[in-house]
Amino acid sequence: MNDKDEKTHTHKSKQHNNHQNHSLEDFKKRFYVSLLFTLPILSISPFIQDLFNYQLTFKGDKILLLAISSLVFFYGGRPFLLGAVHEIKNRSLGMMTLIALAISVAYVYSFSAVLWLDGKVFFWELVTLIDIMLLGHWIEMKSVMGASKALDKLQSLIPNYAFLKKDGKVRKIEISKLKKGDTILVKPGARIPIDGKVTKGESFVNEAMLTGESKPINKSKGSKVIGGAINQDGSLEISVLETSDNTYLSQVVKMVKEAQESKSKTEKLADKAAFWLTLIAIFTGLATFFVWLLKSNDWALAIERTATVLVITCPHALGLAIPLVTATSTTLSAKNGLLIRNRTAFENSRKISTIVFDKTGTLTKGVFSVNKIKSFVKNLSESEILKIAAALEQNSQHPIGKAIIKKSKEERINLIDVNDFKNIQGKGIKGKIKNKNYWAVSPGFLKENNLAIPNQFKKSIETVIYILNKNNNSFKKIGAISLNDEIRSGSFKAVNELKKQGLKIWMLTGDNQKTAEKVSKELKLNGYFAQVLPDEKQNKIKKLQSKGEYVAMVGDGINDAPALATADIGIAIGSGTDIASQTADVILVKSKPQDIVSLLALGKATYKKMLQNLFWATGYNLFAIPLAAGVLSGYGIILNPAVGALLMSLSTVIVAINAKILKLN
Repeated sequence: MNDKDEKTHTHKSKQHNNHQNHSLEDFKKRFYVSLLFTLPILSISPFIQDLFNYQLTFKGDKILLLAISSLVFFYGGRPFLLGAVHEIKNRSLGMMTLIALAISVAYVYSFSAVLWLDGKVFFWELVTLIDIMLLGHWIEMKSVMGASKALDKLQSLIPNYAFLKKDGKVRKIEISKLKKGDTILVKPGARIPIDGKVTKGESFVNEAMLTGESKPINKSKGSKVIGGAINQDGSLEISVLETSDNTYLSQVVKMVKEAQESKSKTEKLADKAAFWLTLIAIFTGLATFFVWLLKSNDWALAIERTATVLVITCPHALGLAIPLVTATSTTLSAKNGLLIRNRTAFENSRKISTIVFDKTGTLTKGVFSVNKIKSFVKNLSESEILKIAAALEQNSQHPIGKAIIKKSKEERINLIDVNDFKNIQGKGIKGKIKNKNYWAVSPGFLKENNLAIPNQFKKSIETVIYILNKNNNSFKKIGAISLNDEIRSGSFKAVNELKKQGLKIWMLTGDNQKTAEKVSKELKLNGYFAQVLPDEKQNKIKKLQSKGEYVAMVGDGINDAPALATADIGIAIGSGTDIASQTADVILVKSKPQDIVSLLALGKATYKKMLQNLFWATGYNLFAIPLAAGVLSGYGIILNPAVGALLMSLSTVIVAINAKILKLN
């Protein structure tokens, strides 16, 4: 998209977010206002007075009851009335139509009963129905908001400006004004603003957030760089290869958007029940009206019977069956380290057949740790090698340096002073300690200086740095330190338990083949994909899905966003980026892979409770509707509207209790 399109997209995205917030606040406000007016309606309703054995009558009480109920009907019921119009226009009768039908019949009949029919009124049933439905929709909307923030988070990684170098001068310029072939300057610590190729300079660049590669990558003349990556320790001059709308990150944004939009929307069981219940209510209501009108020739009685049928048919319980279980399971899941963002995906977790884990930051900790220290000199201990390395690395901001400093602190080694410190771009560091020259360098530095790599490290799959001493222009290897990205302690248990449930466990990573193979073997995974870029991760997910697998993806970085969005269920590690969390359906707040076991158990229990609640919410209709219609009137059995309302309320109580007893076994 061009700059204008991007601004338009951002504007539309903000409009959509504002609409969601407005709708959520609107339902919340309507619920509280309606609830406030419900209290006086209940207090002066004849049925409530009879039920609690008190009397509150005064001149004009029915008119007051009508007036307050009218406010609740038109204000609180407005979303359902408008929703019914929308469903009817789209020929998709559902909950909104059923709610609107029930409250409209109850209101119109009660309105008529007060003014001229002198019959039963349904005002308290009307307002409590509206209250409960507003509450249910408010809970529902609150649980699903926030998904649209993902794209805005992704795009925020790119700086708004770049430093253009032209004719020997450097000036600040908007990213959108950059052209292919322009040269930009990126200082240490800054984000690279656009895709390009290094023309001058050398530095380590951290692409972990974009590609999943755990180690910063050395970039020098001729190396390609990705917009959004962080330049760590050297200035780079970069020639622009792609304009802002064609950059790597822009393509990631596009993929996430397409995956989110293409994800199928599972039709809810409650909507199906509401659809059939609506048809039953309409058919039964009309049949009841005409039968009673023909039988008694009494319009008031016919309307009363019809209203009773429709009020009983409209399910308070059905409106709460799903939201109550959702609210309970969301609270329960939060206590168990799970944050549910997409409840449809959460409910479908019972279908998972394959789980794909990102490696760095998910199965592993995502930070370097010292694994082994080796001394090549007899009179130097491993502790002394670590002391020299820590002295050199105390001035470095590289992740490897931080890991060595951390190890020295754990070993209670006091840092010693280093002089003449210098960073050797892409190769290592050097400094003088007690008048001796020491170097901490990469294997590449050894090769450049014709220094043999020790046999024990030739096939190492870990990161190794070598400590050298230089005298008379001659280097001497005095030690080595190997580091790795540790596997999370909970990963072993999680993988084992998931495999016991018959699930296939795979791993996706941007890391090299050897590292991926090592992690896969240690965890006994079913398979792995190494050196995979974000767009390829998405394709790997699609490949598994094409084989009939119901795939859950677990990740923590921007590089995982397209795969998280494409998977049937996206699960983000809580310690990961905001973008991964915004794209995912479920977030593991405690960053514990074993919490996925809890997720599957809770997902199954939640789905089971929903089915039970749908049964209780609609089951009473099997006998309540025929009784309300008067099929047993020949035997003197006619369901009183008040008794019908009690049956309806009883089903609501059962649904509420059933939802609250949801447990994670």
